[in-house]
Amino acid sequence: MPTDVTPHLSLFDRFATQAAKFVSRAWFFTACVLLVLLWAPSILLFGNVDTWQLIINTVTTIVTFLLVALLQNTQTRSDAAIQDKLNAMAAAMSTLMSHTADIHDRAELHQAVKELRAAVGLEDEESA
Repeated sequence: MPTDVTPHLSLFDRFATQAAKFVSRAWFFTACVLLVLLWAPSILLFGNVDTWQLIINTVTTIVTFLLVALLQNTQTRSDAAIQDKLNAMAAAMSTLMSHTADIHDRAELHQAVKELRAAVGLEDEESA
């Protein structure tokens, strides 16, 4: 639930958030495209094409690997926050529905309340 969420992030989480903000900008993508465009003709400057290809492949693979890990961290935290909000909304809705069902004595509304309350936290049981 949202009240269980702490506003304090670890150093890694703060770093991952800043990295995600940094790499998600249009200028960062443009800089990457420019880097590739500058890199492509630079092969002509080096005699050993295999070595140059190995260097650029290694560097881009390492950067990609690290960025995936950082972005996955921020995505996981975002998903958890959204799920907490949905759970809070479902809990509040079930309380309101329960109150309405008591006033109007509706059995189908009581059943909907039971199903809604059972769905709160379901993501923890069904996730891999």
